Amino acid sequence: MTTANNTSITPDLIRYMANARTSVIPSAVLAKAKHHILDTLAAMVSGTTLKPGVFAIRYIEQQGGKPEAHVVGSRIVTSAINAALANGMLAHSDETDDSNGSAGIHPGCAVISAALAMAERENASGEDFLRAVILGYDIGCRITRALGREAMRARNHLPFSIGGTLGATAAAGYFARLGEEQIRYLLSYGAQQASGVMTYPRDTEHIEKAFIFGGMPARNGVTAATMVQSGFTGVYDVFDGVGNFLVAYADSPKAQELTAELGSRYEVMLTNIKKYCVGFPIQSALQALTDLVAEHALRAGDVEQITARLPESGARTVNDREMPDINLQYIFAVTLLDGKLTFEAAHAVERMKDPTVLQLKNRVTLIGDPELTRARPEGQSIVQVTTRDGRRLEKRATTFKGRSENPLTTDEVKEKARELLEPVLGPRARQLMDTIDKLERVESMRELRPLLNA
Repeated sequence: MTTANNTSITPDLIRYMANARTSVIPSAVLAKAKHHILDTLAAMVSGTTLKPGVFAIRYIEQQGGKPEAHVVGSRIVTSAINAALANGMLAHSDETDDSNGSAGIHPGCAVISAALAMAERENASGEDFLRAVILGYDIGCRITRALGREAMRARNHLPFSIGGTLGATAAAGYFARLGEEQIRYLLSYGAQQASGVMTYPRDTEHIEKAFIFGGMPARNGVTAATMVQSGFTGVYDVFDGVGNFLVAYADSPKAQELTAELGSRYEVMLTNIKKYCVGFPIQSALQALTDLVAEHALRAGDVEQITARLPESGARTVNDREMPDINLQYIFAVTLLDGKLTFEAAHAVERMKDPTVLQLKNRVTLIGDPELTRARPEGQSIVQVTTRDGRRLEKRATTFKGRSENPLTTDEVKEKARELLEPVLGPRARQLMDTIDKLERVESMRELRPLLNA
């Protein structure tokens, strides 16, 4: 699609992609990218214990495939396409992975899975892996900015899989060592595979959601990259002309967003890492609740009633859902009962029927508040607690730990990762974290296989 001065944005976009191998990346961006890589690998590992991950590994085990890339949490080495699919599903087996709220996608589960598969296939270095991941975040998030996050949702287009596919395509394409004309074809093959509709909240077991958020986009990206690498040709400019990608997905696309601030605004810096392994709308409310618990030494027995106010769409998403990690009332109850929230408690389906949990859960009221829908920054919440001795306590969370403007420290990222990794990997968890710390010095990404296998 042409800009106001009737020039296509594609040349600037592909030039940026072509130069990704040698461009200067600020040290803060490299450090933040390592956080997201560790966080996503931890999500993959913990995902092996959950139903979507179990199904993904079982499915790929049946597919065979040329031994190019490793499936995390297994001893399977399969084709890069198959590995990307499985690892993408593992990374989004639940609500553990990262999210870019302003772009409206979960970039890590798609981008990092695709980059890992291609890095192994091409025996690429840790530095190249880092660069590919940063590039994938930049392209995937800009796709949904150009199309408009809310406009896409209104048209029933799924931003997570569409932006994820183009981000994964860029990341995977990095390793294919393509010329600028081949990058044009790469983007076209990625765009042709971009798909997804907004039915995902109906998935009560998170299996299809893991596929459409992580597995499918990662697979699509690696498919596009390997096709063009093997000589496929295609459409010269998928973003311009009659029937182009942008007008297919948006009534009023903003093509200029695809190249806005490339090289100075890095989307990985605008991406959130969840402190808690629960649905994103719960994050701020849980921050408010835990702050109240700390400030007033609250225990479960002290609580008479809790009211949580969230933006309307967020409240609908996490209101008494079937899965524990996206059920605000359940998460509040186990947090109060245990004094903290663990990954295990957030996924303990059997505890949802525990009489003690149910008794406390029934004291939690969730309200979708129009004022919070309009409030900026987005995602604010208000938690009000009435205690049995008559106190009325209130906390408003305007931000929360883990948001891009209030990021987790390296130690906090590691603390979260350790909880997810150690039950599965044991002592290898520390080795993996140490390896990610020095990722620029890793000669081959295949070195991570022994740290990530079953």
